[in-house]
Amino acid sequence: MTPRVAVVTDSTASLSPALASRWNISVVQMQIGIGTTFNDESLVTTDRLLNAMHDGTPIAQEPPTPDAFFWAYQQAWGQGADAILSLHVSSRLSTTAEAAKAAAEKLRIPVQVVDSESSGLTMGFAAVAAAKAAAAGATEAEVRAVAERRMRNARVLIYIDTLEYLHRSGRIGTVAKKFGTALSVKPLLTVNDGEVEPFSKVFGADRAVGKLVDQAVQVAGQRRVDIGVEHFAAPDRGADLLAQLRRRIPGGQEFALTQVSAAIGVNVGPGALAVTISVC
Repeated sequence: MTPRVAVVTDSTASLSPALASRWNISVVQMQIGIGTTFNDESLVTTDRLLNAMHDGTPIAQEPPTPDAFFWAYQQAWGQGADAILSLHVSSRLSTTAEAAKAAAEKLRIPVQVVDSESSGLTMGFAAVAAAKAAAAGATEAEVRAVAERRMRNARVLIYIDTLEYLHRSGRIGTVAKKFGTALSVKPLLTVNDGEVEPFSKVFGADRAVGKLVDQAVQVAGQRRVDIGVEHFAAPDRGADLLAQLRRRIPGGQEFALTQVSAAIGVNVGPGALAVTISVC
């Protein structure tokens, strides 16, 4: 008998509630602390987060607790799952996967915890593809293989409007070394082996976004791909970017626009944009 496989991820996957619900994906919430108060990131409004960032109020991000994962797994089991694939943000960025593993040890059914070595829609599209495979009756091993193939064959390209927030978060590293602090320089970043690194720099925001589009078109080529655009507090620019990609990527299947996870947004800052090219 083919096992029924449930898919669980965390909120850094930047999945819209509608998409997660459509494919029965359970999304466990990262915790955002503003001052001394922590909440599920889904309960923290963008305006509240932006005000805190502007005022310099301390903001912290914490992984979900093992208990949060335990109850998500229990719910999946109660709904008839025989196995669970739990797909999470890079262990180089967060200890989320460790919390998931601690919860998995208490379960009566097998839970495979997978480090995505990424975040955002790179992970989100992989979770959706895995959930589609599970819905079609794929085995536990097949569902995991689908997710891993999607993550392995995805590329994310990131535009940062200002380096200020990467600097605050302590994640500026090689980005600062390459780009310095010139206000007119707009860094373009990518993710390799779970870590953010620069791939280009452009003077001026419009030119930088244009370069982002050109690079995404080149990466996609003629392949069948899902295209995701994430933004932080820049919905109009995100929509315009997605429209450009629709026109220029002939093999595009799913085109998704979403606000990036708050846990990521506080690091990249307002105005940031990201394009995910996920090979189908």
